[in-house]
Amino acid sequence: MNPRWQTVLKEYTEALIIALILALIIRTFVIQAFKIPSGSMLETLQIGDRLFVTKFAYDIKMPFTGFSLVSLGDPQHGDVVVFRYPEDPSKDFIKRIAGIPGDMVEVRDHVLYRNGELVDEPYLTLYPGATKTDFGPITVPEDKYFMLGDNRYNSHDSRFWGFVDRLQIKGRAWRIYWSASPQWFLSDVRWDRFGKAIE
Repeated sequence: MNPRWQTVLKEYTEALIIALILALIIRTFVIQAFKIPSGSMLETLQIGDRLFVTKFAYDIKMPFTGFSLVSLGDPQHGDVVVFRYPEDPSKDFIKRIAGIPGDMVEVRDHVLYRNGELVDEPYLTLYPGATKTDFGPITVPEDKYFMLGDNRYNSHDSRFWGFVDRLQIKGRAWRIYWSASPQWFLSDVRWDRFGKAIE
């Protein structure tokens, strides 16, 4: 092979390896893309939204283990987070934190009560559906979190499968970078949602 082409090939190979390493570091420690497959978080998140999740919001974890190397803060009430589904850790779920360790939580007629007081939930969506309405009261254990979907009627959440361990929380939802209906055409792109912060 021509020496000049060998040099070019070597440079491209090195650049590709560096890019792959950087992508792995970013995905592991910094940010990860996530797609919304269901309507459990309507209207906050739409089916077909694609968003970035900040993986350093609460801690820096050892890759592939979930073990926290450095704590940067604790998840708080109202944070929208991605976590490993307790019944199948190979799946990621996204919900809103409704209870933190020590809270007494209760859901009555789809409405959240925390420590005996009604919680103001401006994001709450109430569509008709089959999800059971009442739950608790129950106290959230140490290092556990109680998760609820904003679409309270149609959300498979902590009312069904219990608490989420602190180490299973992968990151906090940050911003939407793409939004379109699942069978999208250009007319189905939701341009007004691009760059929207998740609150």
